[in-house]
Amino acid sequence: MNAPTEAPAIAQFALARQREVVDALRAVLPAHCVLFNEEDTRPYECDGLSAYRQLPMVVVLPENEAQIVSILKTCKLLKVQIVPRGAGTGLSGGAMPIADGVVVSTARLNKIVKFDPYSRTAVVQPGVRNLAISDAAGPHGLYYAPDPSSQIACTIGGNVAENSGGVHCLKYGLTVHNVLRVRMVTIDGDIVELGNAGMDAAGLDLLAVFIGSEGMLGVVTEVTVKLVPKPLTARVIMASFDDVVKGGNAVANVIAAGIIPAGLEMMDKTSSRMVEPFVKAGYDINAEAILLCESDGTPEEVEEEIARMTDVLNASGATAIAVSRDEAERQRFWSGRKNAFPAAGRISPDYYCMDGTIPRKHLATVLLGIAEMEKTFSLRCANVFHAGDGNLHPLILFDANTPGEFDRAEKFGAAILELCVEVGGTITGEHGVGIEKINSMCVQYSEQERDAFFAVKRAFDTAFLLNPDKAIPSLVRCAEYGKMHVKRGLLKFADLPRF
Repeated sequence: MNAPTEAPAIAQFALARQREVVDALRAVLPAHCVLFNEEDTRPYECDGLSAYRQLPMVVVLPENEAQIVSILKTCKLLKVQIVPRGAGTGLSGGAMPIADGVVVSTARLNKIVKFDPYSRTAVVQPGVRNLAISDAAGPHGLYYAPDPSSQIACTIGGNVAENSGGVHCLKYGLTVHNVLRVRMVTIDGDIVELGNAGMDAAGLDLLAVFIGSEGMLGVVTEVTVKLVPKPLTARVIMASFDDVVKGGNAVANVIAAGIIPAGLEMMDKTSSRMVEPFVKAGYDINAEAILLCESDGTPEEVEEEIARMTDVLNASGATAIAVSRDEAERQRFWSGRKNAFPAAGRISPDYYCMDGTIPRKHLATVLLGIAEMEKTFSLRCANVFHAGDGNLHPLILFDANTPGEFDRAEKFGAAILELCVEVGGTITGEHGVGIEKINSMCVQYSEQERDAFFAVKRAFDTAFLLNPDKAIPSLVRCAEYGKMHVKRGLLKFADLPRF
């Protein structure tokens, strides 16, 4: 009975709240830094996980650290929730807005503040693109090692929030291994520096806590990154296998042989066939699995490591092996792997990219499990992943215009993450939890563990205004998820073959 009168009242309240927030933010920011009209805020309604969208109440684009301090103080005073945002290339919904919240974009803080080739460091603002750091360091024979597939567009602030990796993270590490210092602003408007430019910092390692915290603890304003020397040479082995089990076992065999490649990636037949017409990388489209194994260093080191890896791959059942002859061919081999996501659009209207991590020895087992899930959910899945560190990126292919297909894709993804946990892995490797995997956190972590996560959150953000309801599931959410969740017994690890 009250619905017709309640709706206009709610809309009127929302409009009044928006005006209040906009007026307060315009008091501390130039007018052009505050967006609130729908046509201006619409581009910020989602990140790379476009299946989940929410129009924000307000978007602010600060141009310096002092403005970020003012924004956070203002939002805390008004009790307005905040979602920090980098380039929006994230794939877990971590930057999805809140309906009555403010999106704080750091895109305009895009300067390289200091570059020191002698200490091999660079101080950059959060809006600097990942690849731009390496471009600036290149003339000095240096580069920034973490190289996510989106490196041409993603920014260092977002990389810090998600602890991004890339195809070379096996040898050179994730963001957390390549950042020395982060300067950030707390919800109280305090400027805090975590870590330092030296090898270590006194006290608790809060830098490692902050990296990967998905915007829940503070807003990044400056980052000091490590730079590494460009290797004198690099070559890639492309190995084909007629069976995914052999390919998965080959990955474990390379590491077991004491070899740590610069990159060790795997693609299944579905991935190779969708990528090859797109980039013409030279992939064997009849192979059930392809491995890309890179070696870098001095010419002598590379020559020796390539020979050792070739022996291991042959012994593991490789049906064909090709080694890049020059830099152009090396880049061509990698182009297929780095373009796997956009290439999915050639064979499917939509795709849902998952991100889980497993022990390397279970690669073959999990791949077979995913193949069984394709039958269960009646959807195709293309598998590309950082095989060296067990980080899977299954691409579940679906058509959002077909009723029920996205729902099946979500359930397919949840089942993959459950299998990752079942074999001793985790529900994410580098994409973060965001909103996409928040229910899966209930599967992996106990109530006591989740309480510990919330305790860290409270230590930084007592008001729970920074990116709330992301990454850490509440007790109520997990209780509700448990009620409607049905364990998929056919994919229990104990029932799957071991190799």
